Amino acid sequence: MSVKKRALQIALFLLIMFLTFYALFSGRDLAEIARAVANMSKWYLVPAVGLAVFFVCAEGYMIWYLLRSMRAKKDGEKPSSLFRCIQYSFIGYFYSGITPSASGGQPVQLYYMNRDGNRGSDSTVVLMTVAVAYKFILVVMGFGILLFWMGPLRSELNVYFPLYLLGLSLNVILVAVILGVMLFPKVILKAAMFFEGFFIRIRIWKPSEKREEKIREFIDSYQQAVTWLRGHKGRLCWILVMTALQRTSIFVLTYMVYLGFGLQGTDAMKVILLQASVYIAVDMLPLPGAQGITELMYQTVFAHVFTGAYLIPSMLVSRGINFYFLMIVSLVIVVINQIIYRKNSEI
Repeated sequence: MSVKKRALQIALFLLIMFLTFYALFSGRDLAEIARAVANMSKWYLVPAVGLAVFFVCAEGYMIWYLLRSMRAKKDGEKPSSLFRCIQYSFIGYFYSGITPSASGGQPVQLYYMNRDGNRGSDSTVVLMTVAVAYKFILVVMGFGILLFWMGPLRSELNVYFPLYLLGLSLNVILVAVILGVMLFPKVILKAAMFFEGFFIRIRIWKPSEKREEKIREFIDSYQQAVTWLRGHKGRLCWILVMTALQRTSIFVLTYMVYLGFGLQGTDAMKVILLQASVYIAVDMLPLPGAQGITELMYQTVFAHVFTGAYLIPSMLVSRGINFYFLMIVSLVIVVINQIIYRKNSEI
């Protein structure tokens, strides 16, 4: 990614963030909001932060788990460490947060994984497996909520119910596309050869036997990796279990915030389901970090949960922990990695 493009993405992210907070705070008593946030119990703030960190670290664990399993069965080479894979996860989180529809995370993760010596085919399959598990669990949760909680869902979401259906539909389509790519690697080869020929015809690339050979080698390795995954269904099941725990953690976080404000009257399941509904609705929208729409939807959906003066403070704490806090931590990790790579390249 060019420096100019990266700067534009960050600028867009900051602009949307500024407009979002301006809309939230305009005409409100900031002192009252600050007092409410300050009075939140630290006994619940700590587990809320822990759940947010777990959310990102769990993806790193899954990347490490799959890489280690795949490499161990091949040539005895050591994959990236668990600590390094957790860094991949934070790096991906940052770039997903500043790009529309979270589209920028995986390409950057793949770049870092390849630079660290992981096989391109293995890294691609691992990231796609994690992605499809992530979306698959979200789709299962979405249909479960729709099937068993339809009445309350329509009532609580109100005007945002169609947005929920749109978000769920987009996730279904994405899961189908990713599965299609993973199950039919020959399609990738045909597409790669088509685009190579197209770029040669329009004189962007020059004919190269080595390039074609590398493409075929990559697809062969890719197909072997997918075949390995098919033969290890137990490991895939474990990834699905971990993904379900990861998904749920970010929804439980909101209930920790609810308890932290000392509120009563709404059970944990309702808070968790409402937060899941918000997440499903905005997950695929083409806004960096789904900023703006998430906050607007939160105010409607949780208006009867965080009553009185607690609605905006609860949103600031919940959203601040599960998104902005993680973005700051991820930015620090991205900057440190950039500094290390620059120093290494100068040696």
